[in-house]
Amino acid sequence: MNNANIPKDILVVASKLKDYVKIKHDLNTSANVMSMLSDIMRVLADKASENAKQDGRKTLMDRDFENVIF
Repeated sequence: MNNANIPKDILVVASKLKDYVKIKHDLNTSANVMSMLSDIMRVLADKASENAKQDGRKTLMDRDFENVIF
């Protein structure tokens, strides 16, 4: 798939992350954080997907993320 056709949706549940950061660290969270984290998640998913393909699988699994270095 061409990267131009991939949607740039937010992949993070903003309210959950904001609640976590507020409760744990007593900080507010900027709206721009969601976009940045979504981009990071895409990179991690791309790298983990390559691991799944190298193992001959068509299912992305938790173990595919174990050795992913950002």
